[in-house]
Amino acid sequence: MSERIWTAALVVIGDEILSGRTQDKNVAQIAAWLNVQGIRLAEVRVVADREEAIVEAVNTLRARNDYLFTTGGIGPTHDDITVDAIAAALGVGVEHHPKAVATLERYYETRGGVTEARLRMARVPAGADLIENRVSGAPGIRIDNIFIMAGVPHITAGMLDALTGTLEGGRPVVSKSIGGWVAESEVADTLRAAEKAHDGVAIGSYPFFREGRVGANFVVRSPDEALVDRCLADLTRALEEAGYAITAGGI
Repeated sequence: MSERIWTAALVVIGDEILSGRTQDKNVAQIAAWLNVQGIRLAEVRVVADREEAIVEAVNTLRARNDYLFTTGGIGPTHDDITVDAIAAALGVGVEHHPKAVATLERYYETRGGVTEARLRMARVPAGADLIENRVSGAPGIRIDNIFIMAGVPHITAGMLDALTGTLEGGRPVVSKSIGGWVAESEVADTLRAAEKAHDGVAIGSYPFFREGRVGANFVVRSPDEALVDRCLADLTRALEEAGYAITAGGI
């Protein structure tokens, strides 16, 4: 019996992508992440910031795939209509999620407070759950088999990280960490090279500032533990050869 292949589709939402003003980086990022989860990205559609276009794409693609991801259009401005459009596609209302409101109030406490515009980012289709966003406060949204995510790639990356290993149908993912007192920007090329050299792994980089110093932890993930170990060993060696002291398990 052949193994069932689980699939996902992606709807990229935004006039700025279609006009060429912004280059989309999320397709490659989400495809690579899904691959590590054991799920295949089967199709991608780019649509304008128009409710009827979003509704049609969402309803078509969610029906023929196990999962549907959307990126873009969940910010604080009037043209961020993704939440309303997906609620319309599902035939449900829109509500402020209390946990999202609390998260935003915490995040903006030292950043000028929560405004009406910022509270728009707590709006969800009725009945939805949240996807944690450690980067910028405003959470992603999960409802049925739909995952509503930010358009900004590094924020999307954080949301994907929160979802790692949680999607049914994917293979269980092994993750192991190393860390060092190193600026993430100094080793970006080394991380990229390690990920490229070990097909089937994803490397997450998590910078921090402690004790007056910058550092970063690097997490290597794959369903294949042996592959994680090989990648981690090679990455550790490359960083140590570059003069960095590396701590197994992270700092």
